[in-house]
Amino acid sequence: MKSLTTILLLTISNLFMTFAWYGHLQFRRISWLHGLGLVGVILLSWGLAFFEYVFQVPANRIGFAENGGPFSLFQLKVIQEVISLTVFTLCAVYVFKTDTLRWNHLVGFGLLVAAVYVIFRKW
Repeated sequence: MKSLTTILLLTISNLFMTFAWYGHLQFRRISWLHGLGLVGVILLSWGLAFFEYVFQVPANRIGFAENGGPFSLFQLKVIQEVISLTVFTLCAVYVFKTDTLRWNHLVGFGLLVAAVYVIFRKW
């Protein structure tokens, strides 16, 4: 159960992270945000990043083996990276609609799956 909770919290965290880091690039689509200067964009992004941390910190605490969770520190990091790229890709393709998924992206994701295997394998 702790592994599923960790993955769910990391996924929610990464949704906020994606919008904090890249959502402001889409402000041109929202008329009332057109005049927002750089300081306003930074403050809005920080506000979103706060919620990223609200989910990220508990996910890592719950999931970390030394706190009774199922994952090592390296495993938590590689899980977070795979979730981050998955959430980013889905947002870029289906929410922001700025890119299309290409074969090289799929090959790269396949390599990430290989990285997960290498990190999780007990050698």
